[in-house]
Amino acid sequence: MGDRGAPPLVDGLFRVDPDGVTLLGGRSRSSGLSHFPRQPVCPYTGADDVEPVDLPRVGTLWQVTEVTASPPGYAGPVPYGLGIVVLEGGLRVVGRVLGDPPGAIPVGTAMEVVADVVPDGDGEPATIWAFAPGGPRP
Repeated sequence: MGDRGAPPLVDGLFRVDPDGVTLLGGRSRSSGLSHFPRQPVCPYTGADDVEPVDLPRVGTLWQVTEVTASPPGYAGPVPYGLGIVVLEGGLRVVGRVLGDPPGAIPVGTAMEVVADVVPDGDGEPATIWAFAPGGPRP
């Protein structure tokens, strides 16, 4: 998992702190709905009252698959797991799922947000968010 010295692949999506990784989302004051990644306008209602929120660090694996062919522009290892995790509060987030073998983690497993390192477009190490088994079941 993550190399704290590697820069983020994309700025503004997450924060790595000494105690863990936090996804940076948005929440509409009028609808009460959260989203990720953060947008200036609520993607559900179009309201422009979005405020920044730190999303929960734990959730439950809702779906997982194994990616066996590199998508365009990806120079990292394959296969790897890709899944949807339902964070505490109900927001579903897509991300890399760490496990061995990739994609073999059972649906319903408690997951936590972690840092992982993949090569960027130039082959340099870059930090991304990922999900790994662990943390309390929400």
